[in-house]
Amino acid sequence: MPDPHRIAYFSMEIAADPRFPTYSGGLGILAGDCIRSAADIGLPLVAVTLVHREGYFHQSIDASGMQHESPFPWNPAEHLSKTEARVAITLQGRKVHIAAWKLEVKPTHPSGRAVPLYFLDTDLPENHDDDRAITARLYLGDLRMRILQEAVLGIGGVLVLRALGYKDIGTYHMNEGHAALLTIELLAERSFHYRSDPEDPRVQHEVKSLGVFTTHTPIAAGHDRFPLHLVGEVLGVQSAIHEGAPFVEHGHLNMTLLAMHHSRFVNGVAKRHGEVSRDMLGDPRIDFVTNGVHAPTWACPEVAALLDAYSLGWRADERAIMRALFIPDDALQRARAAAKKRLIDRVNALTGAGLDPAAFTIGFARRATGYKRADLMLRRPDRLRDIARKLGPIQIIYAGKAHPHDHQGKEIIRRVIESLRALAPDVKGLFLPEYDFANAQPLVAGVDLWVNTPVPPLEASGTSGMKAALNGVPSLSTPDGWWLEGEVEGLTGWTIGRDIYAHDPLTDPEARAARDAEALYDKLEHAILPVYKNDRAMWISIVRHAIALNGSRFNTNRVMREYRDLAYSSSPGGFDAA
Repeated sequence: MPDPHRIAYFSMEIAADPRFPTYSGGLGILAGDCIRSAADIGLPLVAVTLVHREGYFHQSIDASGMQHESPFPWNPAEHLSKTEARVAITLQGRKVHIAAWKLEVKPTHPSGRAVPLYFLDTDLPENHDDDRAITARLYLGDLRMRILQEAVLGIGGVLVLRALGYKDIGTYHMNEGHAALLTIELLAERSFHYRSDPEDPRVQHEVKSLGVFTTHTPIAAGHDRFPLHLVGEVLGVQSAIHEGAPFVEHGHLNMTLLAMHHSRFVNGVAKRHGEVSRDMLGDPRIDFVTNGVHAPTWACPEVAALLDAYSLGWRADERAIMRALFIPDDALQRARAAAKKRLIDRVNALTGAGLDPAAFTIGFARRATGYKRADLMLRRPDRLRDIARKLGPIQIIYAGKAHPHDHQGKEIIRRVIESLRALAPDVKGLFLPEYDFANAQPLVAGVDLWVNTPVPPLEASGTSGMKAALNGVPSLSTPDGWWLEGEVEGLTGWTIGRDIYAHDPLTDPEARAARDAEALYDKLEHAILPVYKNDRAMWISIVRHAIALNGSRFNTNRVMREYRDLAYSSSPGGFDAA
């Protein structure tokens, strides 16, 4: 029988280390944070991803403000241990050999336990040249390359775990639908055991008893769908995948539905996202586990030192962060000033922008795509100039990557850069290229205010504002994602148009953007900057409550405890795969 306590966590991208470009953004950062917290709280977890030898991409910005991409190669042999595991799967009618590299993710305190993380690699001399490229780059191929990568992750990942001796797994956690093909391999295992077919109720029951699935987006384009003819060309005949199957729609394999159909527990990544997912996917059983961040990774050195002094045990027990309420004002003020100086010095050294540590500094950094509305804050430059004249200097730091195929996202970056240039010198601003793990750490800790402006309800969760809050940076956000749970108006941050959205959601994008921009400027002018400029005691109280309330709650230690209690604790059925 499978061990009910053993968990295998599958994710197409995992930000395991700032030195490895094996992630594109929030999904991979979250996966890395969850694994680090699993180590901290001692979960018996093993993780699987792809090696992505050329990374996602290196971002550069030309003089016109347009994004350009180039490979971001790294050498796994310099950072990882090679395992003896070798498996092969048949893709496109030929054998594809898969090797695995290993990283031990260490806990941040003695009572935790290391989590083994395996990176799957097809860049092997015995493979066809086209197959060697399957694990080269993250998300940058066509549909065919995407399903090849997902087959290596899901089917190959299960086989690699078997080759490594993991035959007693009680839970397979699919972090997004990219990993859903692991269910096809589990069906094949159990079909062979029973000398039956994948639709045998015993087979279906046992596979479903092993699956946990987390969906991360309410955007339709974020759910992978593959034409059945392509599935057949790549995977060969799979008796589980056919017209009439509950996860096949209009001649396409829907990876989200495939994962859901074979999971005992399904969740969104915030309370609101759970509600949206139930409506969108038509499944009333979809629960939610609101995302978090790994506090030891994202707390800047000064905040970490304060937590060590006032919140003993915070690395293992996230609830201890609540004791940040007892940190003295002057200690918090010094920590915030040091984090801000570190950021400003770094940005000035990289860009020569001449930012001022005394100026009120706003941060906006996330994937550049339409619904996140990076340019909303710059919609009325005259209003921003007027606020700066009245209440003192303002400077804005932007960052974020657009997917190479997202031309709208690239245009948003160009427009942001153009608008920032036009605002100078009244309001200083810049776009910081190459938003990654290393650049995010000083940015989320060093600004004075974190801004988030997605169109509700399209932000599933968002985690950048959680990182900022942990460092005492309040958020100004539209009412969406995690912020609906984390906002205490005027104490952990401020909401843009909460009441307006409740009573008049507006469907016209231009009218909605105009209204939201005015609400944002009103909050800056009348609620935020007056406190920052004139009431330092109240501002430090906001800093303190952001750390204590949001830092303790929106924390991946809590996330992984919830998964343990809600999802991983269900008793699996099945047999010993040996």
